[in-house]
Amino acid sequence: MKSIKVFCPASVANVSCGFDVLGFCLDGIGDEMKITKTANKGLVISKITGADLPLDPNKNVATIAASAILKNFNLDYGFDFEIKKNIKPGSGIGSSAASATGAVYGVNKLIGTPFKRKELIKFALEGEKYASKAEHADNIAPALLGGFSLVRCNKTFDIIKLPYPEKLYTTILHPEIELKTSHARSILKKAIPLNDVVRQSGNLAALISALYTNNYDLISKSLKDYIIEPYRSKLIPEFDLLKKTALNSGALGSGIAGSGPSIFALSKGREIAENVGKEMKKIVSKLPIKHKVYISKINQKGVKVIWYQWII
Repeated sequence: MKSIKVFCPASVANVSCGFDVLGFCLDGIGDEMKITKTANKGLVISKITGADLPLDPNKNVATIAASAILKNFNLDYGFDFEIKKNIKPGSGIGSSAASATGAVYGVNKLIGTPFKRKELIKFALEGEKYASKAEHADNIAPALLGGFSLVRCNKTFDIIKLPYPEKLYTTILHPEIELKTSHARSILKKAIPLNDVVRQSGNLAALISALYTNNYDLISKSLKDYIIEPYRSKLIPEFDLLKKTALNSGALGSGIAGSGPSIFALSKGREIAENVGKEMKKIVSKLPIKHKVYISKINQKGVKVIWYQWII
């Protein structure tokens, strides 16, 4: 195989009660990446469209992740990367994770697929760590594996792919302001009241149970965040009103997507998800900022090949 083009999906991390340990993959929202074998050793980024990101392979999430996987091999060839960013950096829906997962998945295919999908997480995490200044696989894991992912431990890559109700849809409202993950993490409290930890743990456990048992009512009761949202919500214009609007429009629950500024809502069925998006859009349209609304089912497959070219 000489060249490959991959779809690198967006994802939602944290999912209200699962800070740094829970995430799900979005369908139809994502970047595209073309990776081509080259005669010269090393990694080159020849083109990036859709975002102002570094072409320097030592400063780009994609090539940092690719370098991590290639340290295991002594290859006599290199790779050229062309990246089309459809996920705005700093949007909260896994832009850096999409770059990292697309790179390791594509390179792995081009070198003969020596690693399984789950084994690629540790390499992609090197790119994510560079972007967010922290180790968290709750975007990386669902982007690679698809569906919902539970990260028991970021150090040992103990990750479980979870089932979920087939009628579960998400609405994403993205106010087009940049909110860097590193900044959104810096405002969080280092010490947390025990009572809040107990409530948050109960919600996370209940949410996982609800996903396994297709219990929409329990999903709704569990989508509450007592630890992170009270601080990060202050960085998002009209967050409280937008969340209230989502719930009043039929959403099961709503919260901050990743580190923000995007807001997600989960709903039972596409019709409700679309209505939630329509009502949230009415609110944000009154603000002097651009915005986008996405409606998505849960992406079960994760990163995937768009096309590939063999050496002739």
